[in-house]
Amino acid sequence: MNKISLNRQSIIKKINDLNEKSTNKESFTTKLVAVSKNQAEYKIDQAIKSGQRIFGENRVQEAQIRWEGKRKYHKDLELRLIGPLQTNKVKQALNLFDIIETIDREKLAKQIYKNFHDSVRTKSFYIQINTGNEIQKSGISTSEADSFIKFCKNDLKLPIIGLMCIPPQNEEVAMHFCLLKKIANNHNLFELSMGMSEDFEEAIKFGATSVRIGSKFFGRRED
Repeated sequence: MNKISLNRQSIIKKINDLNEKSTNKESFTTKLVAVSKNQAEYKIDQAIKSGQRIFGENRVQEAQIRWEGKRKYHKDLELRLIGPLQTNKVKQALNLFDIIETIDREKLAKQIYKNFHDSVRTKSFYIQINTGNEIQKSGISTSEADSFIKFCKNDLKLPIIGLMCIPPQNEEVAMHFCLLKKIANNHNLFELSMGMSEDFEEAIKFGATSVRIGSKFFGRRED
């Protein structure tokens, strides 16, 4: 059994154990999103062989090159965009990703609305919240989150199903996961994409429905 398969088994066991121990246990099992950006092709193939079906990519063009061929042989793959989306890449993204997790500004939301229709691959979206209000980081600010979520859901009628965040590196992650869950609850949004390799266990305790894991899944990236 290869290292990636062992890593996957270990992560899934932790996810299941944490779901079982959760005091506010919901009727779901947290999904594992394998962050495949910049990973070697043989590692992606090993991941698929091990049973992994949900993958997260940061860039539209890189994902398109990698996954269009693989999807011909694996029809059940789910691909998520977890990196920033440029407005000029919206059409490509909508025809490539099953879920886009990074709606973070009005201009982007309007461009998605303009190009969204029944025949695109993307069926649902998350809004990215900048819970730390960091200038250098993508995501709608916490002060604008409520009005932006309403705009996307009510005015644009986009199928927003959840929220996503990346907490600041130098702060306690728990308060950011708690804040994201509170915002989601205020808008009846069930899906929470939060938690990465170093903090996914804490994220699950706060109700993460999906965790985005790269290094702990694939191991160290090769240059």
